[in-house]
Amino acid sequence: QVQLEESGGGLVQAGGSLRLSCAASGAASSGTTFKINYMGWYRQVPGKQRELVARISPNGILKNYANPVKGRFTISRDNAKNTLYLQMNSLNPEDTAVYYCNTDPAASQYWGQGTQVTVST
Repeated sequence: QVQLEESGGGLVQAGGSLRLSCAASGAASSGTTFKINYMGWYRQVPGKQRELVARISPNGILKNYANPVKGRFTISRDNAKNTLYLQMNSLNPEDTAVYYCNTDPAASQYWGQGTQVTVST
């Protein structure tokens, strides 16, 4: 079974930066699953729906961002390492959430534990 594991979250002051990683592993097909799909970073705040904040095409060329993170977040991927990244700059308290990676559109079987990002004032 393919697993996606997020890492890199933490506590940071407003204006700071973090880099999230998402590694695909598990089944022999995990690499193929990762390489052929659009991948996305999602985030969720308690009491709110999970939202897609950034997505990237299989070849890494096409990227889209939600309005609140445009110009501050950068999504990238390394298909040779089956790893997805999210560089987050100029963080503000509204970015506080649990961040998840998944395919886009998301597949229920790929949700992991996420990584907590907390931005303090």
